[in-house]
Amino acid sequence: MLWLSERQRVFRFVRSNRPAQRLAARFVAGETIESAVRAVQELNATGITATLDILGESVTAAREAEAARDAYLAAIDKVAQVGAQSHVSVKLTQLGVDVDEELCVANMRAIIARARTHRSFVRIDMEGSAYTERTLQLYARRLHPEFGDAVGVVLQSYLRRTAGDLEKLIAERARVRLCKGAYQEAPEIAFPRKRDVDTNYIASMERLLEHGNYPAIATHDERILARAKAFVRDRGIDVDRFEFQMLYGVRRDVQQRLRREGYRLRVYVPFGAQWYPYLMRRLAERPANVAFLVGNLMKESLRRS
Repeated sequence: MLWLSERQRVFRFVRSNRPAQRLAARFVAGETIESAVRAVQELNATGITATLDILGESVTAAREAEAARDAYLAAIDKVAQVGAQSHVSVKLTQLGVDVDEELCVANMRAIIARARTHRSFVRIDMEGSAYTERTLQLYARRLHPEFGDAVGVVLQSYLRRTAGDLEKLIAERARVRLCKGAYQEAPEIAFPRKRDVDTNYIASMERLLEHGNYPAIATHDERILARAKAFVRDRGIDVDRFEFQMLYGVRRDVQQRLRREGYRLRVYVPFGAQWYPYLMRRLAERPANVAFLVGNLMKESLRRS
């Protein structure tokens, strides 16, 4: 899959293949900001907000990082122009952290400042464990002190370090999205067993729900969703103090049910020309991702039948 993700001839063929386009359209909101905004507006019409992710990462030249910055600035302006309810999520490797950290910080400052002028928000996505410390340090030392609640970060429950990171972020009143994590990691860095990942997720989730600053609980796991609902009900936590987050095209039946039950829900909406490498890399990074996508498609189909 990784080999295929890097083959430009395969990419060109797949982009012109109708079945492949239909599959991609389920999980990626097209290649342009216009198609992405239409997807956001459709979500908004059902009471769901969004966060836009322009696909692409690991740039190797300053001009690529600056092009990504400009694309995000245009996306933020477009969302504000049409009155859509969406903020943006960014990856530091896409904005040049491996090229020059100062370039990356400058690009991030431009994006967050533009979002703040529209009373919006920027989430810094978490990448593989090689970037965890750099991401948290850049956030804590350079961006959060300047922009406060206009910028937030992500923690992954499969990492063994997350419990310690979580306590620091709670103390800093950081806005945190909690997810499980999708990258393949060594067992000394990440819990290899799903049971341990889930246990760490639930413990972190409950800490955030009780003590966090508007946390985002990102999961499609119905058992964990039920646990979250029971926790906030038992503790008297208002539904306006947090939000659930899910991926575009995944468990749309559950998404609609959460909204009917009165919970806030935000959907992560990726878009851009790099949708094919994005899907292939996500599947290749962790074989369980294949089962996750297929399983959730089957669950949703069975619910509708």
